[in-house]
Amino acid sequence: MAENTFLKYFFGSGATFDPEGQFDLTRKTRIRRLREFYTIMQKHHFTKGFTPESFRSMLENLGPSFVKIGQTLSTRSEILPKAYCDELKKLQASSDPLPFDEMLAAMDDIYGAQRTQLFAEIDPTPLGSASLAQVHKARLADGSVVAVKIQRPGVRATMAQDIDIMRIVARQASRVMKDDQMLDVRDVVEELWATFLEETDFKREAANLQEFALLNKDVNYIACPKVYPELCRENILVMEYVDGIPINNFDKLRAAGYDLEEIGKKILDNYATQVLDHGFFHADPHPGNMLVRDGKIVYIDLGMMGRLSARDRAGFGAIINAVGMQSSSELKDALLAFAIQRDNGAIDHTRFLADLDLLLKDYGSCDVSEIDVGQLLTDILNLTRQCKVTLPPSITSVSRGIVTLEGTVMPLIPNESMVSIINAHIQRTKDPKSELVDAMQDLTLALRGAGKGSLDAAKYAGQALRMLTRGQVKVNMEVLGSEAPMSSLALIVNRLTLGIIIAGLFIGSSMVALSSMEPRWLGVPVLSFFGYLGAFILSVWVVSDILRKRR
Repeated sequence: MAENTFLKYFFGSGATFDPEGQFDLTRKTRIRRLREFYTIMQKHHFTKGFTPESFRSMLENLGPSFVKIGQTLSTRSEILPKAYCDELKKLQASSDPLPFDEMLAAMDDIYGAQRTQLFAEIDPTPLGSASLAQVHKARLADGSVVAVKIQRPGVRATMAQDIDIMRIVARQASRVMKDDQMLDVRDVVEELWATFLEETDFKREAANLQEFALLNKDVNYIACPKVYPELCRENILVMEYVDGIPINNFDKLRAAGYDLEEIGKKILDNYATQVLDHGFFHADPHPGNMLVRDGKIVYIDLGMMGRLSARDRAGFGAIINAVGMQSSSELKDALLAFAIQRDNGAIDHTRFLADLDLLLKDYGSCDVSEIDVGQLLTDILNLTRQCKVTLPPSITSVSRGIVTLEGTVMPLIPNESMVSIINAHIQRTKDPKSELVDAMQDLTLALRGAGKGSLDAAKYAGQALRMLTRGQVKVNMEVLGSEAPMSSLALIVNRLTLGIIIAGLFIGSSMVALSSMEPRWLGVPVLSFFGYLGAFILSVWVVSDILRKRR
């Protein structure tokens, strides 16, 4: 009873992501799914800890959303030990296949009676079976050999439920977490939901394949499968069959005569082109998504793609260029220009620059092959957040893509640096004429601003002088500084004042002593005597105060 009350309070009521009821995201389905989580975790004895094998098995049992998380973690050796990363890499290759009859039934639901007319033959043994879909080799009626990617029945609704639960947990957690302690987890989950919608809509993937092929048509070492859009639906994708060598099968690549270092460099250089030139890039470039065939690197899964506007491409390029130049001032300017929001009043520019100096110094002291680009980007994001500078959401997808790619290509090029290769691409693709035009435009804008500022200064100066001659100017002056210097200055002024008083008393008393003023005491006028006495007492006090302060 207490459990039910807590779950009802925690998960509330009604749908969150699903206002149209497409995925049946209600309180009842959330609670049922959460209980499934608990049962599966109990089965794997989660309270006693995990071995790499049991951790991978648990993620597989929890469902496709958690398999995706495991695939991401497999490339993050700074988060998990190597044994766990190696075990989770198995999630990139395959999942337990569904029976062929179920896949045929799913195709019949899509094509109906036309299925036997469109496909002359379908291989019952899957080419690959992932958490989201299963791929079968087939032959069309015209003889074309294709790969048919069929979405697992019910997987879309399950993933929607999982992300919906994550969203509720993030919303509840954000109430007790401070903004400066972590990223806004709600934004992360919203991004996860957007990615889910794109990745589970195979018509979008078909469009991605066509766009990617068009953008890379002049690159002779990058390719993707040909797509058959007339046969594609939301939950089925028909594309050219690609028989290639997996990018992480180093032995087969070497046996086929490929140079691993050349492959790694070409992947990185092309990825820089995708991000910085096209603004259309693969957002999940893990090893399971790439094959090598006929001297070409073939991307076979384009379900997750990222996009960058022209402004974002220029901003990200400037950041990478500044990191490559080891220039903290250039990096600071690039981050501030790239930001979509910044609190100028709260930014301590001196500290910001000093922190960037330390950051670049730490990474500059490393050998280029030892630079962890993922950690570098994370450190930059943390630093900007601390300094009240908000970067656009696109930086997250780019960073995640680069981190995933780093785990993919670094085994191919262990003695190279992602930063140096991407920066070399930036330098190589710069157009001198365009740079000259941009420089002239910047100079023109700067001269225009300087000229306008000079005219404004002359105008305000004329007004101030005219008001001054008419006696209309009032000056309010405030001396700002710490209290310690001001106190020292006050002490000096006080001692100078006492010195003048002492000197005046001695001089005045000496002049009176030469006169015949009466009454007299000890041979001098009484007034002169008290003047000498006062000067003596003040002198002793000043000297003792100086000695006391010096000690």
